[in-house]
Formats: sequence, C-alpha cells, structure tokens
Amino acid sequence: MKRTITAAAALVLAAFTIGAQEKKAPAKGGILHPELTVENGTWDKPMAKIGAKPAQAWTQTTTAAGVNSQPQPGKPVTVVGEIIDLSCYVQLGKHGEKHRSCGQKCVANGQPIGLLTQTGAVYLLMPEEHDPRRDGGVDAKASASEHMGHIVEVSGTQAALNGYNAIFVQGLTK
Repeated sequence: MKRTITAAAALVLAAFTIGAQEKKAPAKGGILHPELTVENGTWDKPMAKIGAKPAQAWTQTTTAAGVNSQPQPGKPVTVVGEIIDLSCYVQLGKHGEKHRSCGQKCVANGQPIGLLTQTGAVYLLMPEEHDPRRDGGVDAKASASEHMGHIVEVSGTQAALNGYNAIFVQGLTK
C-alpha cells in the first residue's frame, strides 16, 4: 500500500513538474509588438485607398481560369489595416515605421505582402486578375512598398482556405 501511494505521489509530482515546464501558447488575437507604431494613417483615417470594392467577387479572367469556370468562393470587402511584409511579421513580429525600410526590401525581393487589422487579423494581399497576374502584367509590390508600415483602406475580394485569409485586389499595375 505504501508503495502504491508513493508511486501515485511521484506520478502526480511528475505531472505537475512537466506541466510547469511547458511553455504557454501565445495569446490569440491582437497585434504582435504593439509598441512598434505606425506614423502614417490611423484606424479611423487611413492614409490611402488601395483597390476598389468590386461589384462581382471575381473578374472574367479569374472566373474563366477556375476549375469548370468556377473559382473558389469570395466576397467583395473593404478592410482597414497596416501594410506589412508577412515574412518578417510572422517570423519576428516586426511592423510599423521602424520596420518600413526592411519591409520594402523584403517585398521588392518577393516576400509576401500582408494587411494587419486593428484586431490582429492578417490577410495576404495579391492582385485579383488571374491571367495578368500569372503572366506578370500586374504587381502589388509598388503599392505595398509605397505604403509599407502605413494604415490604409484595401478593397477587393476576400477568400479563405484552411485558416488562410487573402484579399485579391483589382487594378494593381506594374
């Protein structure tokens, strides 16, 4: 009996010790490193507008490119957020004015562009028009670089897949 109680006590102690050593999962929601501030644009008065809210979710070229001419579901949206370089934000939590020049370099060299909302939601931004995007006729780099670290209003088509969220923006030219 004594052995059973000692063994049970040892198991309970081990469970508490292991539980105390495990790191807590990061808090859900919110902006990473809110101390990294934005100097241009506010949540109430964005600095600029990128894209126009489409009447239909997808352009003709995107619809035609869909499997059986049916692209994935999408809905026209307008979202306010900070233009970010997704690679540095997801990996390091960097954004805001202090990260502007690094973000511009990352985007110029092919890193993905994102939009960070006031609630901490993150959207991947990309041109909507399928064929011009595929063929290099449209590019989001110029507008992303110009507004890196700024709060802007982005309009386009929102699509989501397995936890990933994107806004496809019409009219981004090279």
